[in-house]
Amino acid sequence: MIRKHKRYSRPKRPFEKERILEEAEIKEKYGLKNKREIWKVDSKLKRIRERAKNLIPKSEEEKKKLIEQLKKLGLNVNSIEDILMLTREDLLERRLQTILVRKGLAPTMKAARQMIVHKKIIVGGKAVDSPSYIVPKKFENDITIKKKTKKEEKPEEAKEPEQEDNSQETKEETKEVSQNEETEEKVPSKEETKEENKEEVKDE
Repeated sequence: MIRKHKRYSRPKRPFEKERILEEAEIKEKYGLKNKREIWKVDSKLKRIRERAKNLIPKSEEEKKKLIEQLKKLGLNVNSIEDILMLTREDLLERRLQTILVRKGLAPTMKAARQMIVHKKIIVGGKAVDSPSYIVPKKFENDITIKKKTKKEEKPEEAKEPEQEDNSQETKEETKEVSQNEETEEKVPSKEETKEENKEEVKDE
């Protein structure tokens, strides 16, 4: 079994009050599940900055490649200095969960997260179930909500046969009632039988 490495590092000062309050505000603002999601963003931002620092003495072509890659992710950067000035909020704003709310496809961050986890959001023709997915700029206007399939609509259609069965039962009940009425009409009363017997005696 291959052991997965952590994509984040815990804060060196776990009980720092200012950091705890700041993380709590960010968690609530962006509808994050826990603080680990913030730490993952921080570690990702750290890797981007380190990469940018290593490219400072490199050629302009290599710098442009990194800038273009980040621009494709929707980050507003035009130079190495802009990359070094990126914040965690810049990355959090590119999350699928955040973009759904910003575009009005979901009323709240919590609702957006639920829709994504239940695979109801399609990005670029594919269902995405990760709220932390960084939406590329080319797919920003290609986000849709998955339509209901016929399988989901079947329970409503299933009610119709029950109504038909009920109508058949009522028809059978009316038939039985009509048959009973006919038999009652056929059976002669006691007075009729007495009169018939008297007429037979007279004839004899």
